[in-house]
Amino acid sequence: MRRIAILGVLTLGLLLPAGAARAHEERPVTLPDGTGSVPVLRAGEPDLLVCKTDKADFERRIAKFPAELRQRNLDLFAKCQQQGVRNLQEAVDRVQRPGMTIALLPGLYREEPSQAAPTGACAKLPARWSTWGYQILTFEQQQQCPHNQNLVAILGKKDLQIEGTGAGPLDVVIDAEYRKLNAVRADRTDRTDGVYFRNFTAQRTTFNSLYVLETDGFVIDRVLTRWNDEYGFLTFAGDHGLYTDCEAYGNGDGGLYPGSASNLNDGRGHDVPRYAIEIRRCRSHDNALGYSGTAGDSMWVHDNEFYDNMVGATMDSLWPGHPGLPQNHARFENNQIHDNNRDYYRYTRDGTCARPPAERGYERGVVCSQVGVPPGTGVLVAGGNYNVFRNNRVWGHRRAAFQLFGVPAFIRGENDLAKQADTANHNRYEGNVFGVGPAGERRPNGLDVWWDGQGTGNCWQGDAGRSTPAALPVCAARAPELSGGTSRVLAEPVKLAKLYLCADFSAAQARLPAGCDWFGASGLGKVEAQLALGGSVVLALFAVLFWRRSGAGARLHRGRRGAGPSANGVAPAVAAISTRRHALIVAGTLGGLAGLTLDVVGAAVDSTLLAAVALLLMADWWLCLGVALRPRRPAFGGLTIVLGVLACVDAFDRVIHPVPFVPLGPGWVRGLLTGVWVLCAVVVLAPRRGRTEDRAVAGTEVRA
Repeated sequence: MRRIAILGVLTLGLLLPAGAARAHEERPVTLPDGTGSVPVLRAGEPDLLVCKTDKADFERRIAKFPAELRQRNLDLFAKCQQQGVRNLQEAVDRVQRPGMTIALLPGLYREEPSQAAPTGACAKLPARWSTWGYQILTFEQQQQCPHNQNLVAILGKKDLQIEGTGAGPLDVVIDAEYRKLNAVRADRTDRTDGVYFRNFTAQRTTFNSLYVLETDGFVIDRVLTRWNDEYGFLTFAGDHGLYTDCEAYGNGDGGLYPGSASNLNDGRGHDVPRYAIEIRRCRSHDNALGYSGTAGDSMWVHDNEFYDNMVGATMDSLWPGHPGLPQNHARFENNQIHDNNRDYYRYTRDGTCARPPAERGYERGVVCSQVGVPPGTGVLVAGGNYNVFRNNRVWGHRRAAFQLFGVPAFIRGENDLAKQADTANHNRYEGNVFGVGPAGERRPNGLDVWWDGQGTGNCWQGDAGRSTPAALPVCAARAPELSGGTSRVLAEPVKLAKLYLCADFSAAQARLPAGCDWFGASGLGKVEAQLALGGSVVLALFAVLFWRRSGAGARLHRGRRGAGPSANGVAPAVAAISTRRHALIVAGTLGGLAGLTLDVVGAAVDSTLLAAVALLLMADWWLCLGVALRPRRPAFGGLTIVLGVLACVDAFDRVIHPVPFVPLGPGWVRGLLTGVWVLCAVVVLAPRRGRTEDRAVAGTEVRA
């Protein structure tokens, strides 16, 4: 059964829209070997100074600084006029040894010498173009042409510290003005001891403000990033990293994106020796995603605030070419995740995002989302394993506090049959506070948990609140390895259909899938409501046909009874039996029609409880119909009774307790069997050749 289900996943994969395969693309990288360490902030005088020459502008910028800090900046400015440089890139180029510090004095750094478009050999580099419209350059090509894509390129330096000397990050601004892919790129900073960034702002790029790649040891400290097409902070293939006291807003993907972090805990359970990257005391808001972690492995994310995004945080195993997939071992704790209800898709609909980046209005609050996500969600896990969410406060989301769903391996480019169900396993949700703000005010989430039902070993706290399904596996406090009561290779069928439909989003083509409530569909316009409506119409038709057929038979029996008893008294007895069967079918049909209607309503309003009640009413119809038909049609009647039992089990699975030890949920078995039942019902109801219906019924009576 498990292998058949996995084959079904692969078959469904053929239907996956091509637009879902787009994401950050990078050259092949090597994950660090883990021998580095987290850099430590150096005190003392800087080795290199960067400043502008306009003294009046400088004095205006520092006028409100505390006296001691103001005097220090005045002293550094005087020294910089004699010994310093005017652009950060010039200072980086002067770094000749490890352990040097660059001081950036208050000012606006447009890095004019780096802005020019590539010429000569740099304009004709032999490199593949990504689907995003930029070339995938090797490290050697980055060295050859450092400003093809980067305003400031820090390539191969070791133990470098870059620090703004202002009172806050906004006193030093590095502005790419949408002329470059990255504002600051630190690439292969010798893989050990790395780079330390502190106290400045980077902004307005066509991809990332601050990009750290293939580095073992980096710190991002009191840095602000904003107004970028894609990411604020992007760290990729890194280890021994620290984000601290940072801020990101106005980004079209993740404000913070620690992608493909060192996969050092792969193959371990929840007991891990260390984490690759720590993120603490950061604020990420007014982005498409507050935090994004494709292959965000071995992450410790704590004491942060994610708010006013479309989704507060995501981690996933969706995108091919990212080392470290499937995503695993992120630990989120003591974070405040709230009010992530922004819906920036309106800027895709009205054509704003089709304009050049500089004309879109990012500085006025426009965000052009590059990803298809469900707005109104706190934390979304799309195919992650061994993640822990503990003691977070999550409130004010119109959709759900937590979402979890599986991602089959073929989506990340792996077709090995054994790997297709290797995501959405062993995730733990414990001690989180739902729907309550920091002052104790009631701020409920639409749902506290949305789960597609797939995976092994997932578990939630006992007070997980409103959820779909309503019954969730509960974490075992003393024996984590025993937590999680289900092991399923496929999501619930309707939820799986929804996820596949919603995956058809494309920012480049301004394509927002119709029928997906992520992009505005509601009520009967939602795919789940449309599927429920289609199924209900078909079943309601059969319910009415069986009702009418049983009524015709009952009338025939009553007519024969009026003609008088037969010699042996059979006709009156059969008539009584038929009348009782008709009454049974009528009673079941009325309940079934009510259940079918309620099923559509439940799908339209996302109510698990209504869906469960609908299943019970439909079960009543199937059971009554099966009992009534079984004497004349034993095989078909038995199949109908089995369907009724499965509907009861499905309702139990959703709202009472998950059925353990089955690779497919009851909804799948019931759905497949319903298809078989419909075909059989057509045969049963079809008129027979060579005799009228009355003769057929009479013949059945005589045989009885």
